[in-house]
Amino acid sequence: MNQKTFLLTAIGSISIPVVSAAGHTNFIVINLDDVGYGDFSYNGAYGYSTPNIDQMASEGMRFTHFLAGQPISGASRAGLLTGCYPNRIGFSGAPGPNSPYGIHPEEMTLGELLKQKGYNTAAYGKWHLGDAKSFLPLQNGFDEYYGLPYSNDMWPFHPQISFPDLPTIDGNDVVGYNTDQSQFTTDYTTRALNFIKANQKKPFFIYLAHSMAHVPLAVSDKFKGKSQQGLFGDVMMEIDWSVGEVLKTLHELGLEENTLVILTSDNGPWANYGNHAGSTGGLREAKATTFDGGNRIPCLMYWKGQIVPGSTCNKLASNIDIFPTFAELSSAPLPQRKIDGVSIVPLIKGVKDANPRESFVYYYNKNDLEAVTDGMFKLVFPHRYTTYGAYVPGNDGQPGKLDNIDLRKAELYDLRRDPGERYDVISQYPEVASELMKIANRMREELGDDLTRAKGKERREPGLTKDYN
Repeated sequence: MNQKTFLLTAIGSISIPVVSAAGHTNFIVINLDDVGYGDFSYNGAYGYSTPNIDQMASEGMRFTHFLAGQPISGASRAGLLTGCYPNRIGFSGAPGPNSPYGIHPEEMTLGELLKQKGYNTAAYGKWHLGDAKSFLPLQNGFDEYYGLPYSNDMWPFHPQISFPDLPTIDGNDVVGYNTDQSQFTTDYTTRALNFIKANQKKPFFIYLAHSMAHVPLAVSDKFKGKSQQGLFGDVMMEIDWSVGEVLKTLHELGLEENTLVILTSDNGPWANYGNHAGSTGGLREAKATTFDGGNRIPCLMYWKGQIVPGSTCNKLASNIDIFPTFAELSSAPLPQRKIDGVSIVPLIKGVKDANPRESFVYYYNKNDLEAVTDGMFKLVFPHRYTTYGAYVPGNDGQPGKLDNIDLRKAELYDLRRDPGERYDVISQYPEVASELMKIANRMREELGDDLTRAKGKERREPGLTKDYN
């Protein structure tokens, strides 16, 4: 199948869109890799500063309870780009080289959503929705692509100190096997800036998905050795530079008032890499766990004249909500296939008492429902998880050892007072646990749950290379 077909809802988005003086809203999503909740200086980072990102926070909106669809790279990105819990569309984990699965051609991506309204679209950086040609961006709603089809560490003998030979793709074609990652951040940024300039009078969408700060770390000479936190700090300074270049270009071209910029991350830090990993800001565990060190990610939104400068949103939201939000703001019709995201336009606009997302379910692995939250309390179900606390972290690019822990009974955390998820209060709030269990049971009926052997009725299959190549 080379062409995608969609059945569209008759109504599409029902809310009145916010229309700029230019008659359209541009969108830029800057999605970082393995950057944690505490990795920007406005939120407590040490040894380096992120002045451009800090300024974005001071002039935009900071989301404090923003969750990844899953705490792992490929699945998280699939959720962001489709508005679905990844397991709804058969997506799990992080597909690597020659993976047999990827994004199904009948799923609508953000690129395809906005193409319906005449947007020019580009993706730069890490894709990670499959590396077969049918899974790549140009077959999934994007006019331009340059970057890596998966993570920058994916080769047979991870980890290694030396860099792998990575297939850098321009459009649909492999243009080289890159062993020097130091130019990735600069190259992705340069392409994004050129796209903005070329499309300044047209509606556009850019998905700028940096490969950093995922190990192995690499930084250009202009930032090498500049921080007091070693290579990781240097990398974060270069990411901050990239964000600053995007915002500066929008300002110079007079596009700030009709461009929504979102900065976020795919999941929490890979904490056992020690000084080559980021910070959860005190949240429990890290990447690849459904404690909030894995799922709760930084998120900033900037839109001059539409978002109140220096505002903070403490409401529950997720990267799967970006899809329907862009649909509402662009008046693009949603796909008929069910999605899980909700529009957070009311939050962006600062509507008093708005609460579009009333709950979130934490799935991981193939289809394990491990937790559920209403934004204030979080009920965690018995499951086995990887802990980062059993051993000392690694150093200088080598990982520390990990261990597994079996959580044998359900536990309830009061996130208002205990964001680190340390104190089980289920005996104090049994009625809260009961209500959260009802939400979980409804999702088990819909999407299934391998932990309780619930099959679910509304899961879809991923794309398979044998069917679409």
